[in-house]
Amino acid sequence: MKKLNMKKTVLSTLVLAMAMGGGTAAFANGNGKDKDYDKDKDWKEGKNGSVHGSFDFRITFDDLKGSDVEWALKNIASLSSKRVFEGYEDGSFKPRNTVTRIEAITAAVRLMGLRDKAESSEEKQTKLNFKDANKIPDWAVGYVAVALENDLFGENEDMVQPSKPADRLWATILLVKAMKLDAEAKAKINTQLSFKDAKQIPAGSVGYVAVAIEKGLIDGFEDNSFRPNMPVTRAQLAALLDRTDSQMPGQDQTTAVGKVTGTVSGNTLVLDLNGTLKTYALHPEVFVYRNGAKVSASQLQNGDVVRLRSYNNTVVFIEVTKKAVEDRTLQVSGLFDSMTLNKDGRIATVTVTNQVYGSADKATYKVASDVVIQGDVSRLVKPTPVELKGKDKVVETIVIK
Repeated sequence: MKKLNMKKTVLSTLVLAMAMGGGTAAFANGNGKDKDYDKDKDWKEGKNGSVHGSFDFRITFDDLKGSDVEWALKNIASLSSKRVFEGYEDGSFKPRNTVTRIEAITAAVRLMGLRDKAESSEEKQTKLNFKDANKIPDWAVGYVAVALENDLFGENEDMVQPSKPADRLWATILLVKAMKLDAEAKAKINTQLSFKDAKQIPAGSVGYVAVAIEKGLIDGFEDNSFRPNMPVTRAQLAALLDRTDSQMPGQDQTTAVGKVTGTVSGNTLVLDLNGTLKTYALHPEVFVYRNGAKVSASQLQNGDVVRLRSYNNTVVFIEVTKKAVEDRTLQVSGLFDSMTLNKDGRIATVTVTNQVYGSADKATYKVASDVVIQGDVSRLVKPTPVELKGKDKVVETIVIK
């Protein structure tokens, strides 16, 4: 059995004061019956519900409705696709629920790519010397041990307080430490923060907030307050984690950034990775985020710069980080569905079903009066494969395959 002792080097007592505090918060009830619900189930098993093809976790959830949480839709999907911060077995994410410290610590360790290590039998058997070690759930012992090994705790912290709600300041410090920016934060200890409630931020924590703001992890509110003691919701933590993830040291082999080449065809996407073309297989329920909304894979455009994440060699998450030039080149492959004619008997619109999964993902396009049809016109019937070409969302050429 491995034994870990806490570091005893002296830190400002203000840091300890920041990290300590009262209050508890249990994991949210997933089925409305506290006595029947295993509040830690989704963390210790690493699952949260129904099986989707080749992966056993959710990317979309049933309760992400409302302007107060919809802004975090992309962040939640991104973290879920990486199995860092997941939902519950009933299909919910509970975005408005507050996060406990043990949840935040677990997510931070997973974000660092240390999930397997934290869940190894060796780490699970670690003897922890925190004063409240007996309050740490068995499944979380390995996560706390790995967090301690990676300096996610302050040198003078002697309690974990696993059930205490994680507040904005505590979560900020945790993620700055996860990014291995502890030394940089300490160097910024004399930064003058402009928040109107800056005096509520302990002196020893100022540098961490300064680094987090500089890295774009967190910001203040519209009234120029930071609200360091405000509990963090699950939606807010997802956003913090996702912003941190994009700046974590080391390369994540499941993540790739490149430019979309051509159009989505079948279940594949081709990316230009700095001059090298690579083909990726898409999962039928891949989450695609473009222009501030969840869209179908067929709406990815040639030239879009994307960040994608794979699981078991299948893409499950795609975020368009830079859109292609809009409304110019039109190139769509699909199955002919229907068309309408104008008063002169010419094609006015054409509707195609995207081929990605053979689903009813239909799109209708305007057709130029002088449209050119390439191929056997008699085959322009459902469901003949076609390719539409044009610009400014107007079809100028219909290629019958």
